[in-house]
Amino acid sequence: MGQYYQMIILGEKPIQQGVCNPVEPVPTEIIRLALNPHNYLDGAKIMGHSYIGNEFINLAEFMLSPLGMFYKSRVVWAGDYSDCEPTTGQNLYHMTPEPQLLFSCSKYFQSSDYRYIVNHTKRKFVDKQRCISRYGADYNGLVIHPLPLLVSEGNGRGSGDYHGPGEDDCGRWARDIISLERTLPAVELGFTEFITRFERQ
Repeated sequence: MGQYYQMIILGEKPIQQGVCNPVEPVPTEIIRLALNPHNYLDGAKIMGHSYIGNEFINLAEFMLSPLGMFYKSRVVWAGDYSDCEPTTGQNLYHMTPEPQLLFSCSKYFQSSDYRYIVNHTKRKFVDKQRCISRYGADYNGLVIHPLPLLVSEGNGRGSGDYHGPGEDDCGRWARDIISLERTLPAVELGFTEFITRFERQ
């Protein structure tokens, strides 16, 4: 069966709840926003929308850029086959209320101006231009956008998931603090480049 995904913005950090054992509180995630690709006429399977220039991905970039309201937020692309949360018995995909429908940002947000996907938790960054120049476009003119794959949960459990080079990197950045930046992150602050290997098969 196919696995569907939603982009989810989480709270700054999980809250501690003593659901199972008051002495050892269990972290519970707060969902600030959920977006479903279907609302933007894109496929909900991860490889149905994870491409540079895609409108849904551009909206995600806008929200994580300095222009957006979720700049430097914890992000996860939650699959409906991903693991359940310890406090709810549901995964993040099924915990979301009706996903919100936001505006299109294509008229005034240029994805190409925000070249760097920055992980502030791990002090890493991905250069989207390197993805374009290194792997090029497939026969449909598409280049995989690394963000959804890097922050995915549940990849490999359903059809439409990513399979190929770098598959073991899927989910490596899930729930980390992410932003989109115009300029290269400062090396003196400890940021180093993470080179992805995702490409269409």
